[in-house]
Amino acid sequence: MAILQVLAYPDERLKQATAPVTEFDDAFRRVVCDLEETMYAASHCVGIAATQCGLPVRVALVDVSRRPNIKSHGRLVLVNPEILTWDGFGVGREGCFSVPDYTGNIMRAERIAVHYQDEYGTAHETAFEGFEARAVQHEIDHLNGLLFLDRLVSHRNDLYRRKVYK
Repeated sequence: MAILQVLAYPDERLKQATAPVTEFDDAFRRVVCDLEETMYAASHCVGIAATQCGLPVRVALVDVSRRPNIKSHGRLVLVNPEILTWDGFGVGREGCFSVPDYTGNIMRAERIAVHYQDEYGTAHETAFEGFEARAVQHEIDHLNGLLFLDRLVSHRNDLYRRKVYK
């Protein structure tokens, strides 16, 4: 396993849409392991998409379970994910591994249902809510070539320089 280099905005590769995964072999699962190691290497990170590491394939990982008092499904590998339903909307603050110096207010669905495959190709349909739903939507946006900067509620009032805690 290896910690991958994470691309930073404004790298154009972050804007690429991704290709569906069709081969669920050992080489693909090694990529998933590398993405997982990269995500867990950053203590604040709850998700990562392959595009953030320059890999234009439709796979993302989400794990919000390290956050206290957050309902979650644990570690998720989302291969070829598609959002089936959206319900309720709310504004929340988001940050991004690829935009390390800023956070912003983003409108997202509060509840979603997603169809996806895992790293072995097994199909799943899962309902998400709250912070976990937000994280899943954020990572799916990456797979579609979108950053949270593209979804700011207001470009003038809703982008903030990230606070640095010592």
